[in-house]
Amino acid sequence: MKLVIQIVLWIVIIFLGWKLWNSVMGPVEFNKVKEARYVKIIKNLKDIQAAELAHKEITGTFTGDWDSLVRFIDTAKFAITQRRDTSYADVAKNKAFGISEGYFIEESLIDTLGFTPVKDSLYAGSDRYKTMMNVPVEGINAKFDLKAGKIERNDATYAVFEAKVSKDVVLEGLDKDLIIQEMQVQSVDGVNGPDIKVGSMEDVNTSGNWPKLYDSAKDK
Repeated sequence: MKLVIQIVLWIVIIFLGWKLWNSVMGPVEFNKVKEARYVKIIKNLKDIQAAELAHKEITGTFTGDWDSLVRFIDTAKFAITQRRDTSYADVAKNKAFGISEGYFIEESLIDTLGFTPVKDSLYAGSDRYKTMMNVPVEGINAKFDLKAGKIERNDATYAVFEAKVSKDVVLEGLDKDLIIQEMQVQSVDGVNGPDIKVGSMEDVNTSGNWPKLYDSAKDK
């Protein structure tokens, strides 16, 4: 009987020890995996952001269609320009004052020197833009949700876009309780809210919702 009690006590001790270790190391391992996945996600979101901003610069609007965005990158070109300042006599004003060259008009002229492909400028010869819509986490078959449209602010119309993925998709396979906590994060050093995203369909904003520490992090 004494031996049985000792065995039970040892089992209880081992179980409690495992629970204690798991309560400490569980979040540590979770955060390690989370941050590695977030770095990959944010890398793709930056590529999407660059593509959308180029699309806006050249076409005047954003796009909410992946196929359209990839075709744009494949074919579009940035204009290489040069600005120069010039001036010439204000004939009308000089005539009004009875002088020949007292007043001048100054202007800035933009000269187009040539064109360069968008894909070379943004992706340095890489074709990663063709897969930037896929969530880059092994074992997860999902795409970023992409939307574009227009919103009204102060009697003006603005083009907007948003690319996002839910954190529970990115963190699939990890501790469910810790995922729920992560989706409720509101912190200066965290990715706030339930999604990782760039842009917004509610505000005139083309930035991402991640802290600066992820901008310098390297993909592992």
